[in-house]
Amino acid sequence: MEQNKIIPSLWFSAENGQIKPILDYYQQIFDADFNSGPIIPLGDTPSGYAEMCEMELFGGKYMLMSTASEHHPLNDAISFMINCKDQEEIDKYWNYFTAEGNESQCGWCNDKYGLRWQVLPENFGMLMQKPNAWQVMMSQRKIVIAAY
Repeated sequence: MEQNKIIPSLWFSAENGQIKPILDYYQQIFDADFNSGPIIPLGDTPSGYAEMCEMELFGGKYMLMSTASEHHPLNDAISFMINCKDQEEIDKYWNYFTAEGNESQCGWCNDKYGLRWQVLPENFGMLMQKPNAWQVMMSQRKIVIAAY
């Protein structure tokens, strides 16, 4: 993978510090839009065994690190927004992430690793200009476009 000057890094915790299950989880939902580089073993650290891997998602580069024990939990300070073309795509991502994660409101959810996502239609700005759009959004967990 080509080197970027600045690469966001996400720190996960996983069983035995193995990063491959994390890569497989995201590969399954993002398919051809997800590419990972080689897994780099870091060995034993104060947080247990650790590995890291550079990956690319929709053309953006990230570094993923996994340790056996949680060092810094993922939280709402870092999140990703997915702009979806239609309800079918919203359902695809929402259902995948919430199957082992959890729902919040207004299109927000956490996946099974605790990473926070907001799953929105790409025309969300236009939808929010409709009468009562705020009330509709506040009443939803998963965004349902037809409700606007």
